[in-house]
Order: sequence, then C-alpha cells, then structure tokens
Amino acid sequence: MAHEVNTKQELEWFFCHHWNDINQWIDNEQSKLPQPLTSSVDVRESKTKYAPVDHNMYPAGFNNLCSKDLLHCGDHFRARFDQVTENIKRVGILPESHTKNRYYLDHLHYLKSSIEMAETEVIIFSPDENLFAESGKNCVELESFSGHKLSIYKAMVQDGMFVSVDSSTKFDFDIIVLNNDQSVPLNVNWKEIKTPVHPSPQVGWFRRQKIHHFQKYRETANRFCEFFKINPDLVQAHFSSVENVDFNTKEGLDSLGSEVDKLLAELPEGSSVFVKASQGTYGMGISVVSKGEEIVAMNRKIRNKMDVGKNNLKFTSVLIQEGIETIVKYDEAPAEVTIYLINGKSSGGFIRTNPLKGTQANLNSQGMIYQKLCLSDVKQDCDHTIKEAVYSVIARLSTLAAAYETQELLELK
Repeated sequence: MAHEVNTKQELEWFFCHHWNDINQWIDNEQSKLPQPLTSSVDVRESKTKYAPVDHNMYPAGFNNLCSKDLLHCGDHFRARFDQVTENIKRVGILPESHTKNRYYLDHLHYLKSSIEMAETEVIIFSPDENLFAESGKNCVELESFSGHKLSIYKAMVQDGMFVSVDSSTKFDFDIIVLNNDQSVPLNVNWKEIKTPVHPSPQVGWFRRQKIHHFQKYRETANRFCEFFKINPDLVQAHFSSVENVDFNTKEGLDSLGSEVDKLLAELPEGSSVFVKASQGTYGMGISVVSKGEEIVAMNRKIRNKMDVGKNNLKFTSVLIQEGIETIVKYDEAPAEVTIYLINGKSSGGFIRTNPLKGTQANLNSQGMIYQKLCLSDVKQDCDHTIKEAVYSVIARLSTLAAAYETQELLELK
C-alpha cells in the first residue's frame, strides 16, 4: 500500500492538523474495549521516528504532572466513574507497600487529590500485613517528601468487601482504584470482591508481559497507519523476544545473543537494542547492548540485575527492542517523554532527563530528573505544541493496545 505520510516531519504535520479525526478514530476503538483506568507511556523520539518503549497500568508519578493538567484529571476520573456506576462518592486507593519511598507518597497525595476533585471522598487502605507490622497499628501516618500527610488504613476482606480492621473507620467504597502493580500478587481472592476494582487486578505484572503488549501495539499501530495511510515504521520500534532465559545459570544466553544479532541486522548500522525483562517495572531488568556477544559475556553484577526485579520477581522472558536514540534534550541532558492517561485520555506528562546517561541508554535509572510537561492546550492545528500532540497520540495508541491486552487477560482469568 502506498503511504501518504512517509517522513517524521510529515507525521508531525499530519498529527497536528488531523488531531480531531485521529482522536475520534482512537475514541471509537476504545469504546469497544475495557479501558485501563490509569496508564503511563514512555515515548522516545529519534531523528526518524516516535515510538512507545514502555506501558504501565499502575503509574507512580502523579506528583510530576503540571498543576494545570492535574486540574483536568478530576474531570477524567469523574467521566470514568460515571461509566462504572452512578453517583460514586467514596473511593478507596490500594497503593504499593513501599511506603518508605517518600517520593511515592508525594505521588499518592496527588493521585488522591485528583480523585477528590471528581467530587469524591478518598481513603487509602491496604490489606498487606507487612505495611503495618513495624508500627503495630491499624493505621499508619506518613509524611511525603514534600511534607504532605497521609493515612493508610489496614483492611481485611469480609463478605466480599474490604473493611477497616479498626471498627471506628468505615470504608463503604463505591469503587477501588488499584495503584499496586502486583509484581507479586496481593493475598486477595479478587473473584470474591464485590466492589468494582480499576484497573483490573487481573492485569498486574504477575500475569502481564511486555512482549504481549508490544505484539498488541504492533497490530494496533498497523491498523491505525493503514487507515490514515501512514508508514507504520514512523510510530513503532522493532522488537523480538526469547523465552526460558535464566541469567543466574546462564541458560538461554546463547539463544538470546543470537536473537539480539538477528534484530540488529534489520536495523541501521551503529544501532543498539534494549534487552528488557518482560515483567520488569521501575526501569529494572534492562540492559543496552550493541552486539549479541555482550549478552554471553555479561558479568555477575549485570546478570544479577537482569535476573530478578521488584519483590524478587524472577525474570525468564525477555523482550529485545530497537534502541530509539533520543534527540530530546533538557539542559543539554538526554531526555524522553512520559504521558499519563486516565480512561485512555491523555491527561498530563513529564520529561524524564538523566545527565548521567547517553542518548541510547536507559534513562529510567539512577540520576534521573523530572521536568513537568503540560498537555492541556493541545488541540487541532496546534503548531505551538506539535511535539506534545504526537506524544499524546502515540501514548493513546499504546493504551489502546493495553486495552486489547486487558480484554484477553480478563477472558483467560
């Protein structure tokens, strides 16, 4: 098929000047599927293309969004809540258990505030016994990095409902917002929980795979590009995968190295690839290599980093992804863009920059700095924010792919 949009410059112009048509197409596709309540998408921009390089359904950086975008997040939460059931008033947030990370507590504060702007009362709770073990109390009082005070209430399941262990506190949740990625699943029989839970607890990283996501993204992007006559290489990274890899025993490393070389042969000379644990989060389980023999020659320290991730989750499936060399810079440091979405709508974002890394490196690592990026003003014929328009569309396509993932995982539960 002949493409009408063949270069990155043509893509930027097309996205900007066909903004309404493009978003209508995505809206129509999303209306057929179960949408993740929350999402974040890392987008890389090179000299020749834009591509999503990661997608998360349980984002942990609402504190990095600009205040103008945060004001609109409440509207997006309200719109989704109204789709779930009428007159939602009480919302429970079930967070991660690493509450000693005070930056994560900043995130929780802003997530809670955004949901409260949807005219709701919000309580943060957890059934994780370990979170309360040190204090021995049924409610822990915490302070975020920026000084915000948070209370997290201990919960148990009773008759299919989360209830407070402290009888003086009532939950009575109309909906639960899950902000725990479940790298290791929570000790909850979700099938017996009667309260709606979003995003679905069935799509945590104990079941989800990056490999599956990018397969769905490729299918989604190809259909989108066929409809709008766009060269699909402009909006995606090439990738491959390998199963049954054990970085500890070195089993499967030869096969992984061969697959790395196979993918590199399809890319321009001088390219590199990201080797990613298929279930890795928080930038864990990632190495950047420029030839397969670097995999076989990995030292013990690097193999340990690739072997297990958050909550000691063992990595055995590996995604090999074209390294998109970023041309984005902030204060002369390499950078990439992360877009946050609520109910599949682009709702804010930030620039992740890392002065300790190079343009082909994993920037989601030690040394990273966040800069706010506002999306509220992006609209049709938006020449002054053309880049933001492209990032928004790429992120929405990635989240549409995640909706197809969710549909499959829910059918298999």
